[in-house]
Order: sequence, then structure tokens, then C-alpha cells
Amino acid sequence: MFFVDTIEVAGLGNRGYLAGGGRTAVEVDPPRDVDRVLTAAARRGVRITHVVETHVHNDYVTGGLELSRLTGAAYLVPAGARVSFARTPVHDGDATDVDPAAGLTLRALATPGHTPHHTSYVLEEGGTAVAVFTGGSLLIGTVGRPDLVEPRLTERLAREQYASARRLAAELPDDTAVLPTHGFGSFCSANQAAGESTTIGREKASNAALTRDVDSFVANLLAGLDDVPAYYVHMGPANAAGPAPVDLTPPAPADADEIAARLAAGEWVVDLRNRVAFAEGHVSGSLNFEAEGQLATYLAWLIPWGKPVTLLAESAEQLTTAQRELTRVGIDRPAAAATGAPAGWLREGEEPASFRRATFADLAERRSEDGVVVLDVRRSSERAGGFIEGSVHIPIHTLRGRLDEVPGGEVWVYCACGARAAIAASLVDASGRDVVAVDDSFAAAEKAGLTVRAD
Repeated sequence: MFFVDTIEVAGLGNRGYLAGGGRTAVEVDPPRDVDRVLTAAARRGVRITHVVETHVHNDYVTGGLELSRLTGAAYLVPAGARVSFARTPVHDGDATDVDPAAGLTLRALATPGHTPHHTSYVLEEGGTAVAVFTGGSLLIGTVGRPDLVEPRLTERLAREQYASARRLAAELPDDTAVLPTHGFGSFCSANQAAGESTTIGREKASNAALTRDVDSFVANLLAGLDDVPAYYVHMGPANAAGPAPVDLTPPAPADADEIAARLAAGEWVVDLRNRVAFAEGHVSGSLNFEAEGQLATYLAWLIPWGKPVTLLAESAEQLTTAQRELTRVGIDRPAAAATGAPAGWLREGEEPASFRRATFADLAERRSEDGVVVLDVRRSSERAGGFIEGSVHIPIHTLRGRLDEVPGGEVWVYCACGARAAIAASLVDASGRDVVAVDDSFAAAEKAGLTVRAD
């Protein structure tokens, strides 16, 4: 018998996998915080003998090198990947014994497209395929995006994605479980993945790579590509160089004077509390990235790379969780941190800043008044499906550098559900403007009486 345990990295929309038999196991595409993998292996009572990468990742820092060091496992990396560390190069067709006693073998299949060297791995039991780890190749209802390596290669890689998906469908039985790394909210997915699990047979019936001709597939794939998070440009080089071990020791504590000094120095002070608490009261100039949301994705996307960040959390647990998540995208050591509430983060005599939260119904009541500016911070692809007439469009990942483009007046900022509007509202608030965060679903805008147009 074999097992496959999923190592979920929900904040980034990724998954790693621990697979094996009764004695030994392989870890595929591990997260950077490898203690989670070691815990999973200990729970199963197995020894990790192999660590495997499907490709050099562009969206997170891998824990593969460190996991191989800690366990003594062979580190399997596609032969075509250019890396600066010792590893076992993997070629198309290579087979690796995972657990000989259980008859488990891992067979490599070259599946270029997400990257030129991308490789999938088929888990075989007694020579029969039971699962395939597809990384950023065949995903659930879609494929990995082909535009993260080099713009001049994008169309070629899109065509290779199509061919790779078809190779998997042709060579594997319909009941083979498809276990991708990306596609659960990751921006590495070409489109939003549909569902939590799938098989080769299900993908044959629904995946565009397996139901359309190559030209229409490529045209639709390229037309649907959205903006790439800015921090992605730092992930590939970090992974190719070999990431350093992660350091999760607590940051240096910061008092009110140090928080004020760091803000005065132009550093980022990030409040991890939920958006309701932040709007009700916060340190003036601090920014709100909720720990419960896609913290790593949006903070790494918006912050000037390498700028010191101080974290403010409501509890030590919230701080520890956030610190762990940020290491996954290369934000390794917060400059400082504090826990508690604004009362403990402000100097004597200072008052907390605040701003209003509202709904689209509230906006409809104010929309016609002078001095009201409506700011849409969604991505262009979202806005194409409908937007409030007269709204100013500045996607959230560009807002920091375009605040001077927001017209004068009271700024009502909205997104799809309120989470990004809260981040944007904190940016506008920190710049000294009057802001209202629309904490509501965009589906409610038209029902509230606002005029919604589509491009």
C-alpha cells in the first residue's frame, strides 16, 4: 500500500506532497518551512529518501535543498534547470525507487511549458501508474502559465504546455490521480483552477488543453494571462542559487518609540490584524495586510523589495504564523515586531488613526455628492467584467506608485470582496487622504443602485 499526504500552502495557493510506503518516502515540491514535512514523515513513520522538484519555482522559495541536507535524501532536480548547487539531475524516463518493499517507483516525464525544463513524476505501484505529480503542467481544469521565464519564449512554451498535457493524457490511465503543485489560488495558474482533486480521465473531458485544437488553446491561454506578482522576479534566482535555511526565531521587540522611528525613516510598519480592527484604530502611517488573507502574496507584491518591515500583531501566535508565511516568499527576517493593540504601539499623547468602512449601498447614497472619488483597485481582467461608472481604476499592485493619480476628495475604494480594498485604503490613509473602505462584495454594487458597466 502507498500513501500521499498533501502539504498545503494555502496562502500561496500551492501544494507539496509526501508520498511513500511503509518505510520510505519522497517529498515533491516542498515548502520552505520544511519542519512541516518532517512532522508529516514522522507521523507516518517513514524516512525521506528523495526530495524532488518539478521545476525551479517562480512563486515561492523552495525548501528542497534544506530538506535534502537535513534528511540526507537525494535531491532530484530536472537536468535542464540551471542551478548552483549539487543535485541529482533528472532526465525524461528516469525511474527512482521510492519504497522497493512496497513496489513504489517514481518515473520522470518531461513536460515543458510552465518552464522549459519542467518535469512531472508518475508514482507507480507494481508498475501501474496511480498518481502523477504535475507541478505547473496539467492543473485542475487549466495549466500553469507559460510567461514567467522569458517574454520571447511565452508562445513557444504555451504550445509546449499543450503538448505536455496531451502526453500525460496519452500515456497515463484515466484513473490516475493528478496532483499539481499550483492552481489553488496561485498566480502561477493560467486560469483559476476548478476543484480540489481530479484525474486524467476528468481532465480529458474538461481541460482546454485536452479538448481544443492547439491554435485556439494557445490564443485563449495568452489572452487570459493576468499581471505577474512583482516579487516573482526574485524567486527563480533564489531557488537556482540554493536558498539558505529558514530562521523562524522571534523578531526583536519594538516599542512605541521604535515604531515611530521606523515610520519616520520610511520603513514599512505592517499591521496584521483584521481589517475591521484596523479601520477602527491603528498607528498612523501603518499599512494593513490581514494575516488571515493572502498576506505573503500581497505584501511581497507591494513592498519595495528589501525594505525593512516591522510587524504588528494582536498575538504572538498571529505573529509567528505571519513570519512563517513570509519566509516562503523570501521576506526572511522582520526588522522588529510588537504584539497587542494600538494603545501599546502609540507614544504618550498620540491618538490612533481610523477610517470608515461602508457598503455599496452606502456608496450609492453618497455617489452623487461633490468630492466623492470612487477607486477600483481590482486587476484589469476583473474590471473588464464590470465596473462602477465613473470610477478611477488603479490596480492595487500599482497603487503605491500612483497615489498622485487619485483625484482630490474623499476616496471610496472597492475591490471584489473587501480584502484588497482594505489594503488599498490603508495606503491611501497613510498618504494623508480621507478614505472609506468599501467592505462588500462587488456583486452587491448593481443591486445597491450603482451603475455598473462592462468593457
